[in-house]
Amino acid sequence: MSNAKTARPNFVSTTNACKLCTPLGASMAFRGVEGAIPFLHGSQGCATYMRRYIISHFREPVDIASSALGEKNAIYGGGPNLKKGILNVMKKYDPKLIGVATTCLTETIGDDVPMYFHEFYKEFGDLDLPELVRVSTPSYNGTHMDGWHGAVRSLVEQLCLEKAEDDGRVNILPSLVSCEDVRHLRDICDHFGIKATILPDISESLDGPALEDYVKIPEGGTPISEIKTMSAAAGTIEFGRCLPPKTGGTSLEERFGVANHRIGLPMGLRESDRFFETLEELSGKPMPRRYELERGRLVDAYVDGHKYIFGKRAVVYGEEDLVVGLCAFLAEIGVDVVLAGTGARGKGLEAAIAKVTDGVARMAPEVREGVDFHDIAAEAGELAPDLLVGHSKGYRYAKEWNVPLVRVGFPIHDRFGGQRTLTLGYKGTQTLFDRVVNAVIEKKQADSPIGYGYI
Repeated sequence: MSNAKTARPNFVSTTNACKLCTPLGASMAFRGVEGAIPFLHGSQGCATYMRRYIISHFREPVDIASSALGEKNAIYGGGPNLKKGILNVMKKYDPKLIGVATTCLTETIGDDVPMYFHEFYKEFGDLDLPELVRVSTPSYNGTHMDGWHGAVRSLVEQLCLEKAEDDGRVNILPSLVSCEDVRHLRDICDHFGIKATILPDISESLDGPALEDYVKIPEGGTPISEIKTMSAAAGTIEFGRCLPPKTGGTSLEERFGVANHRIGLPMGLRESDRFFETLEELSGKPMPRRYELERGRLVDAYVDGHKYIFGKRAVVYGEEDLVVGLCAFLAEIGVDVVLAGTGARGKGLEAAIAKVTDGVARMAPEVREGVDFHDIAAEAGELAPDLLVGHSKGYRYAKEWNVPLVRVGFPIHDRFGGQRTLTLGYKGTQTLFDRVVNAVIEKKQADSPIGYGYI
């Protein structure tokens, strides 16, 4: 490791953050609940910004309600706006759940949302009210992943209130993965014969079919009835090696004794093995033959593609747990990660990467937390990478350095189908491996005056 950590300048401002807004993550998580509407307690501009980001990635209409606070509310408080906004959402959408996420403005002025909820129930308790779930998500105190994890924890703690009769199901808290990844997780559980509660389930609510008429709240999402009975599960599988200490999984374990299995995102051979081993343990069943074959084909592909990518140098960036999963995968295929960056702080990224690459990686990467793309570019330019792996915000630098960008994660704004990018399990790893190898081959063809029609 170099001494670059201590030599980095202390920038006053962030010019291009390697993270997104905290309530944006909460909004996407709430969108993964059946019949839910995300509601931002703050200014109208927050909801507009987040809708733009989410729609551009998922290519789906996304409604996010807002209490639409102005200057007056910043002085006198946003309670009346919040209550009126909830009533308006009830009238227009008839939701089963309203997920209220706070913003920088309401956190700064000290709005007491739990008190507002108490007053709302007291004033309007005679109405047929939806479930109301709240989460504290000031953007100056985290990233979109903190918002995501906070919303999931709030859903579990505020809806699952009693110990339900054991039914052998498995809870899966998949983190922010693609809609296709969630569908793949569902298929895997079905093939194991496991009844699974996946929270949140964005597979249909953020990637639905074409409909003749506009639907205000799309179908899909985790049923509220299943969230309320997550305490009946035989165990919870929680994806992430950089998770906060308290999560939805730890809450279920502490309150109801539901064993929480924290594993990394199942990307790459070894991390996918851990996921399937955990499913075998919880179900008492061996891995279905179809996944043995997928694993075998992946190993074969590793061998076949090794000559194209061994020794290549990569810069990896994005959400902290995605970065860990990518580092695990890239180490297995012989790609040297020279820099791993995330906008999150204090998540133990370096230790997590070291753990998942132990015995496989040829070198330890430079690991950076709390960086923006100005930081990443300043260091990566000197490290001479052969490719970048991350979301669309790295395109500018990939173009400047004339290296391929393998797009993974959120947001993917400059390519089509980001919501259907499969990365999890043996099948997802196979897809990602093919993309990495082909990106390297395409670069070799583009740079050659001959073109190489056969490689």
